[in-house]
Amino acid sequence: MIINDDLESKIENLIKSLGYELYSIETLRENENEILRISITNKPQVSLDDCTQVSLAISPMLDVELGNDNKYFLEVSSPGIERTLKTHSHYKGAIGEMVSIKTNDKKTHKGKLVGVDLESLELEGGIKIQISEIKKAQTFFIW
Repeated sequence: MIINDDLESKIENLIKSLGYELYSIETLRENENEILRISITNKPQVSLDDCTQVSLAISPMLDVELGNDNKYFLEVSSPGIERTLKTHSHYKGAIGEMVSIKTNDKKTHKGKLVGVDLESLELEGGIKIQISEIKKAQTFFIW
């Protein structure tokens, strides 16, 4: 199943009309099942009722857009307290949180994210990391 830019835009607009923000859309395969995983955010948090509301609103639109030939399971959830950071808005939304950044040179930097601009991130203690050098980034929670 391919989610093109037009369909992603429609999904995002529908989610915004319900008062939420689209965090990510993923398509994956698990045990022969195709899964469309949509993550949403809302302040202060996303509840199970929020996910249900978004799922019920999106499902009919996807039935029309994807047609009956596409068999998939729709999952709507929050991205979680420990979540992958991929976009500039993900980084901005994580300011003040603990992050783990793996860079292309295989180094790992951990600390509180205190700043983001178009080209770099800044961790507490003055550590600057170029966004172009990030291989993987995610938030983490100290339990």
